[in-house]
Amino acid sequence: MFLESIRFILVQNRQGKTRLEKWYSDYGEQERQKLKAEVHRTVASRDQKHQSNFVEFYNHRIIYRRYAGLFFCFCVDTNDNELACLEAIHLFVEVLDSYHGNVCELDLVFNFYMVYAVLDEIILAGEIQETSRSVILSRLDQLSNLE
Repeated sequence: MFLESIRFILVQNRQGKTRLEKWYSDYGEQERQKLKAEVHRTVASRDQKHQSNFVEFYNHRIIYRRYAGLFFCFCVDTNDNELACLEAIHLFVEVLDSYHGNVCELDLVFNFYMVYAVLDEIILAGEIQETSRSVILSRLDQLSNLE
């Protein structure tokens, strides 16, 4: 279940405020701001009941999933497996839920270092490295024991 290349990951709230961003491709600061605004505009305007979670976006594809008031968005190559990417988003949210109880937007804001640690355990250099929730949680426990 390995994706060839994730370009970037964004977690944004309904108002468009970015709560997490991870860039695996080289984009300038102005281009990043433009991409964040365009991604939010694209996914927030979609009908959740009648449209898919896959959106063509320039020469790439945005795979997103909405959990409560947050949009978890991955930008991937067009030839990548969309369902594997959706599964990676779900795994990310499951691990956050397991670690925090029921994760909410404030957990992302006040514990951003832990959120990035979870993301780094799952994805490395734009490729999914680990898909086992129990392995990820045990690594996070080891990491918290070091602190």
